[in-house]
Amino acid sequence: MTDASLRPSRRALLQAAALTPAAAAVGAAVPASAAATPEEQARTAASFDAVDPRFTLAVVPDTQYLFDAVSIDPEPLTATFRYLVRERRERNVAFVAHLGDVVEHGGADEIEPAARVFRSLGALPHSVIAGNHDINGSTDDQRGDTPYLRAFGPSYQRRMKTYRSSSPGGYNTAHVFSGGGREWLQLALDWRMSDLGLSWAQGVLDAHPKLPAIVTIHEFAAPDGDGGAAPSGYGQTIWDRLIRRNDQIFLVLSGHFWPSGTTVLTNDAGHDVHAHILNYQDRYYGGAGMVRTYAFDLVRGAIDVETFSPWLIEQRADRRSQLGAEHVEMSGPADRFSLEIDFDERFAGFAPVPVPAPRPARAVMPTGTVAYWRFDGEGIGTPGPDGTTVGSGTVARDLTGNGNDLAVVPIQNSPAEVLKFSTEHHPVQPAHASLRFDGGQPARGATLRTGDRAPINSLKFERGYTIETFLKLPEPFVGNHGFMGVFSWEGRAADAGKTGGYSPDECTCSLNVSGERFLQYVVYPVRTDDDPTAWSHAIPTGRWTHVAIVNDGRRSSMYVDGSLIVRNPDLPSTGIATLGRPFVLGATSSGLRYGQGFYGWLGDTRIVGRALRPEEFLAPARRR
Repeated sequence: MTDASLRPSRRALLQAAALTPAAAAVGAAVPASAAATPEEQARTAASFDAVDPRFTLAVVPDTQYLFDAVSIDPEPLTATFRYLVRERRERNVAFVAHLGDVVEHGGADEIEPAARVFRSLGALPHSVIAGNHDINGSTDDQRGDTPYLRAFGPSYQRRMKTYRSSSPGGYNTAHVFSGGGREWLQLALDWRMSDLGLSWAQGVLDAHPKLPAIVTIHEFAAPDGDGGAAPSGYGQTIWDRLIRRNDQIFLVLSGHFWPSGTTVLTNDAGHDVHAHILNYQDRYYGGAGMVRTYAFDLVRGAIDVETFSPWLIEQRADRRSQLGAEHVEMSGPADRFSLEIDFDERFAGFAPVPVPAPRPARAVMPTGTVAYWRFDGEGIGTPGPDGTTVGSGTVARDLTGNGNDLAVVPIQNSPAEVLKFSTEHHPVQPAHASLRFDGGQPARGATLRTGDRAPINSLKFERGYTIETFLKLPEPFVGNHGFMGVFSWEGRAADAGKTGGYSPDECTCSLNVSGERFLQYVVYPVRTDDDPTAWSHAIPTGRWTHVAIVNDGRRSSMYVDGSLIVRNPDLPSTGIATLGRPFVLGATSSGLRYGQGFYGWLGDTRIVGRALRPEEFLAPARRR
């Protein structure tokens, strides 16, 4: 592998390597000055962002061949730990876990050099477990005193702020670390668990019932030779006695066997448990201090996995051996991959995300609010149960008191079933209710229209405005619904004296959904003959979306889920060329006729006569 083939995410590592004295050849010593100083370690501890929804768990598998009697070379593991300390801010490293078989024979002559390397992690919290080579492999966690226990037992572990407890005998430990604005339980389990150890582990889980848990254990899964894996005989015991019955455990990481492999198991709650083998001791230079990073992204709902050797990357490309160049990064499907996990859904059984209580209308009508409609008991006096048909003439009151009430009007001869009450809603929507529209082509659907004398029909909004709504498209998204309307003002552009737009028959203002599910906001301003049009990305199906159109009196911009989109036109856009005709929710007319209605859910809709900041939206934008 050449330097040019490294992934862009490796950028920070390569930059650091350029500033670090490089090893002249495989196995060459790196000067002691290259190790992190106490001051650097202190800065590293302060650099971690526990709130950032992106953070990293670093995992180091079997390093035993680096600490093998008289064949000891600590530098590959030292380089890995040096990298994790120095790049803690760049990768937002929350925790480091070693999977056991730290050394080959378990004697003090091997354990002590290894322990010195671990101490270089300083303030970076970490756990260590015993593999069968670190202790007498025929014993369980009640084996008593060993050089391993003296070096890595409770007296060592409790130095970490993340440490919570150890099992009787001291060979199992529990840590709680922060990441993504929440806490995570990490159980570091021994090579062989006794009944006492298993009882302790269950007690830890019981004491932290709302924390998602990650188990690291030396042996759990065995490879199938084709990139897959399954619990080994001992792994099956741990699965049956501990993991499958505790829904908190969603990730199990083990070493011991090679090659690497992955599998997904189903626990007693019917949920996925991801189990991975990672072990590179059979590869060049005893694995060359390989580290696997699990980069959690709570926004995307994903964990991105990479495996690489900081020690080999630090070396100059023209001085690496051939085998070193081949092992800079592991790129097989069991070494570099992504997991898609809806964390909220996966953890709902033991730590459900609290749903904010409904907010009363008076709490979400800032100065300048022109109209606000919602479809719960405040907005519609007696909404029916979920799925109840909303009949023609039903009124949704304008809760500002400005007189812009909406009334249901079917499109042509559409049946009443095209509009129903729904209890579905965006998680932060003020009202916990919506309307389900079953519109389509030709001429099927329902609209909610203001009365002929409603003040909003003629408002020009020349000083600016903000229009917000919540919408959800069905999953699956079936049928032809291209350019269905979300909201609009009735009226022909030609009647407003606008001739420079797409069509003289189109509305003077509308929000629509294209066939590709792009949001389209088109408006004819008061003072110009243009039709500035904003386009979003393709919005998802099966998920609520918040949309805000913000005009500051000069230009209009669309925000989707609090984020500014790219395709906002840089054209003058002052006001809306309204014509005294109704504001409409659920459709867009052409030539004053409705060819189709909206298909999906619409929730709270609010119009304010000024430009709002994103943090003032009905779904306040969060900074990432």
